[in-house]
Amino acid sequence: MANNFVFKDSLPVAPLKIAALESCKDLAAKVNDHIVQFRRNDIEELMRRKEDLHYRGYDVDSYLLHCSCPRFGTGEGKAVINESVRGTDVFVMVDVMNYSIPYTVSGYTNHMSPDDHFQDLKRIIGACSATAHRVNVVMPFLYESRQHKRNKRESLDCAMALEELAALGMENIITFDAHDPRVQNAIPLIGFDNFMPTYQFVKALFSHDSNIRIDKEHLMVVSPDEGAMNRAVYLANNLGVDMGMFYKRRDYSQVIGGRNPIVAHEFLGSSVEGKTVLIIDDMISSGESRNTRLTRSSSAAPSVSLPTALRNLTSTTIRDIWIMSSPPT
Repeated sequence: MANNFVFKDSLPVAPLKIAALESCKDLAAKVNDHIVQFRRNDIEELMRRKEDLHYRGYDVDSYLLHCSCPRFGTGEGKAVINESVRGTDVFVMVDVMNYSIPYTVSGYTNHMSPDDHFQDLKRIIGACSATAHRVNVVMPFLYESRQHKRNKRESLDCAMALEELAALGMENIITFDAHDPRVQNAIPLIGFDNFMPTYQFVKALFSHDSNIRIDKEHLMVVSPDEGAMNRAVYLANNLGVDMGMFYKRRDYSQVIGGRNPIVAHEFLGSSVEGKTVLIIDDMISSGESRNTRLTRSSSAAPSVSLPTALRNLTSTTIRDIWIMSSPPT
């Protein structure tokens, strides 16, 4: 790492604390180790900063905050902060899609849902926002991001969740590849950073398969519906290849399984015959529609699917699956 610090002439906002919820402890530990190593990289710069009171708490062995969210016998919970956070810059890290954490209520074992993780997040913010200098949230998968818009008599969960966090004292939220980042309009005075890992995807993809030829004759980017158009257009433009998309026709007179059934898929674009197809989607819930669309494009070469959230995918025509965000654990 270069000795010339990017923030060499900038003061820290406040001493750093990382509040890692149970769902995100592994990722938080990696972030903590990286920051410790980064700040100790330049010994000369580090010694200079130790002499400045503004850099108090800059060099410590760990930035992880000792905190927990225990539960009562009734199943209700609380947050416990076991050290002072007065005047600190707290980053709360939570993975709302981590389903692997169990808890017991009245002899029954349950697994924490996204709602449970979100409640714990609010508890931690509530426990430290009164004395902390600033509270930030790091949420790799944005909570309720699928419910980012309202259709008829529905709740607007993602916007309401963001407003709740803002009311509790959150000043910034960091997420990755949000389903629809326009939901940040619900909190116009709060920082909302949505990082797109497009570069990391392209780097990993072509490192994994060096035989993919990047030209219009051998590669094509396909969006399975209008929801992924922005991602597909951006990637196709950067790779200099053609893009196609599927148009979903739904029967709005029926509701089956909570949604209007798809009656047909129409493909718009040039031929996919003999090409490697990159299917760019915002998320995969069941994988059924991907199977249908690939069957209609059966003349294509083995495809590579890139969702942001993966649950189940059973198609045998898809060769590789690349995940750009936090999947269910």
